[in-house]
Amino acid sequence: MPRLSKSGSHVRIILVGALVVLGLIAFGARQISGRTPPAGSTQPPSSVPVTAASAVQKDVPEIVNAIGTVQSIDSVSVQARVTGAIMKIEFNPGQNVKQGQELFLIDPRPYQAALDQAKAQLAHDQAVLAEAQLDLTRYQTLAKQNSIAKQQAEDQAYVVEQDKGTVQLDQANVETAQLNLAYCHIAAPISGRAGTLLVDLGNLVGPPNGTSTTSTATSGGQTTSSSILVSISQLQPIYVSFTVPQNLLDQVKQNQAAGALEVDAYSQAGKLLEKGKLTVIDNQVNTSAGTVTMQATFANADEALWPGEFVRTNLIVAMRKNVVTVPAEAVMAGPNGSYVYVIGANDQVKRVAVQLTDRQGGIAVIRKGLSGGEKVVTNGQYRLDNGTKVAIRQTTPPAAPEAAEAEAD
Repeated sequence: MPRLSKSGSHVRIILVGALVVLGLIAFGARQISGRTPPAGSTQPPSSVPVTAASAVQKDVPEIVNAIGTVQSIDSVSVQARVTGAIMKIEFNPGQNVKQGQELFLIDPRPYQAALDQAKAQLAHDQAVLAEAQLDLTRYQTLAKQNSIAKQQAEDQAYVVEQDKGTVQLDQANVETAQLNLAYCHIAAPISGRAGTLLVDLGNLVGPPNGTSTTSTATSGGQTTSSSILVSISQLQPIYVSFTVPQNLLDQVKQNQAAGALEVDAYSQAGKLLEKGKLTVIDNQVNTSAGTVTMQATFANADEALWPGEFVRTNLIVAMRKNVVTVPAEAVMAGPNGSYVYVIGANDQVKRVAVQLTDRQGGIAVIRKGLSGGEKVVTNGQYRLDNGTKVAIRQTTPPAAPEAAEAEAD
């Protein structure tokens, strides 16, 4: 048997290796071409799975988004008007209080004593006046009879007038004492939610401009001084203040004149908190920011809005009638502008250029390019091109702007 040379052996090994590799490639190709779809699937092997939605015509609100601040329509800092020690606290911090409801009782005993003294002085001076009037009547009678000098009767008339002035002063002192006694009973000036207590039972309080200018309160082991006893904020109804660009001012004013515009307040997480009405448009433009401050009023029946809270606001300026809408994710951005993929006959897609009016609340408002009724791709566009065959996995309707999350500019 003849021996192979080393070079011939190497050639033979290389040929065998090449044949093995070609066989593996051919086997893999047969496996790929012969692969069948999963059981129950009607998707052709060449179809691209996508989700889709229909372009629909409907009325869509024109919305201006902004960040707003919740504000109380009325907020009061309750202060003492007389000096004394707190004897009673008639409410709990954080409690809803009614207008006229008693909140604090300042020690009334000194003021009751002052009232009794003023009344006693009034009674004394009224008796003095009565006596002087009797003397005047007697002197006038005697003067007519030339029994006494006329000057004596005239002098008595002046005494009567002096006594009348004294009685009037006493009456004013009684009224002042009664008022000070009434001030011992501190009542809620408005209805609303009471804040935290700034005084404790037994603290000495007084008016901010009186001899006792501050009230002493102990909180968390620390002693603080404040002339404010508690604050009360009205929650129902309540304001939300926000700003809009000045270029929208004319449109807002015109539509507001035709009827109160609706304002929706959303939480930072996108939850609808309350629906209200635009009630205040500020009388000047903020020149540094180019914005106009506006306020909306909300009934706030369930107290979803809280003073000082930041919320997202949707000011519904107008209603776009019968416009074409698609889900916002259906619209793609290309070098030549926006476009969508429309699913046509045989489930083949076509790239269609569109012009947008607005994006809001998860939908895109189409000004040009679609007429309504078309089925557009909402997910999977990056694998598509004109003529690509698709398999629709899911069909979803466009989002409703009033139910979608508010989007702040």
